[in-house]
Amino acid sequence: MSEADAVTVPMPDSPETGPSETWTGPSGTDPKGTVLVWITESTWPACVDAARERAPHDAVVLLHVSDDEVAAAHHAYEGLLGRGHRPERDPGARLEALSGTAAADLLEAAAHRLGRPCELLDHHGRAEHEVVRAAADAALLICARDGERGHPGPHSLGRATRFVVDHAECPVLLVWP
Repeated sequence: MSEADAVTVPMPDSPETGPSETWTGPSGTDPKGTVLVWITESTWPACVDAARERAPHDAVVLLHVSDDEVAAAHHAYEGLLGRGHRPERDPGARLEALSGTAAADLLEAAAHRLGRPCELLDHHGRAEHEVVRAAADAALLICARDGERGHPGPHSLGRATRFVVDHAECPVLLVWP
């Protein structure tokens, strides 16, 4: 998926929801009714559970942000080994493919756990900036504490989460993973 790709997730038929439905995201709805859930590898189950419990009828967008470490692999290969070497041996290409697959799998698992229609976004860049930008029109941002579990307060937040809490233009719900 590219930086701002959105995926429509059809939901399967179930006795609780009836025939499957498809939600195409906030483009056709009021963005202020949208709940943005920041999905990370280590904390996503708690965030998705919070969205299910706290926003059972709101439109939900699941956001994963991949960092730019893949670009560093491309640049390292070019700088150290690029001269005279074949581009198909660039490890950055393989890392990019693996990163995209892992992000898609993570978003699919989160959507399955949510159990209802949602929009999936996979952005690339600095996580804190991408999350703040995506949350600009949201009614609520749900993210998890990712710092030191035994130290409540400011140390319970990692650097990126602290930035998001300080700069998000919408209310932020912090959950323990």
